[in-house]
Amino acid sequence: MFDSKVVRRRRATLAVFVGLSVIMVTAYFGESGSGVFHTLQRGAQEALAPLETGVGRAGKPFRDLFGWFGDTLDAKSENDRLKGEVEVLRKRLAEADTATRDARQLRGLVKLSRQDGFPQGTEPVAARVIARSPTVWYSTVKIDKGSGDGVKEDQPVIAAGGLAGKVTRVTGGTSEITLITDASSAVSAQVMPNGANGIVKPEVGKPEDLLLDFIQKGRRVTKGTTVVTSGFTSSKVESRFPRGVPIGRVSRVDLDEVELYQRVHVEPFADLRRIDYVQVLTSKGRPDEQQAGVLAP
Repeated sequence: MFDSKVVRRRRATLAVFVGLSVIMVTAYFGESGSGVFHTLQRGAQEALAPLETGVGRAGKPFRDLFGWFGDTLDAKSENDRLKGEVEVLRKRLAEADTATRDARQLRGLVKLSRQDGFPQGTEPVAARVIARSPTVWYSTVKIDKGSGDGVKEDQPVIAAGGLAGKVTRVTGGTSEITLITDASSAVSAQVMPNGANGIVKPEVGKPEDLLLDFIQKGRRVTKGTTVVTSGFTSSKVESRFPRGVPIGRVSRVDLDEVELYQRVHVEPFADLRRIDYVQVLTSKGRPDEQQAGVLAP
């Protein structure tokens, strides 16, 4: 227990200090700016100014450190939020790009089938590409339609723009398409409008370039003309692609007076490296009129 005298003494001391404080505050606010208490205040400020400056400088690194931690946490939180927004926007952009690309290819297929001269008597089956050849030749693709959808081997396949290839393997729900850029491909073709005939084959080492070979002299082919399937059968290739399917446009003609044939370079209309949708021209009517072209053994 505390001694009662000590307690009374402390209370008296506190009362004295409170009373002096009230008197000093009253005197401070009641005197002029040049009074005693104002003078004492200025003197104390001047005397303690160096100490205050030193303490402020000494504490500045700690304040900066705490401020840095706070700013870092805020920045990290903001960065995480912005990353989330970027991911959402990137996903939406990818979806929009994919939708635009799909729509463009589907429109291309519809436009191709409505062109004048496009072969009639077929029932196009639209299909999506679900796998591609792992090689740089882009020789085959797999689609999500099979025998259950009326797809059969050797049926021609088109993509947006023109001929893509033919069906070479069929299961119940999928099919494998060998593209016209495959090394084994050969398609009898015709140059429009002059009617020069030849065989379209891939350029070795250049899957994006096709060659129209075996065009006889006297049937001069010019750059910019269109090449379509001819539906003819020659000694070089047995080809029964429906007549009139666009293949590509002549990009260059190599003339050699010694050779019997011209070498005509053809740029395919279909972008075979980036196809996502195709149409299989399934049979309608007499099957022997709708078979795809194959190499003769």
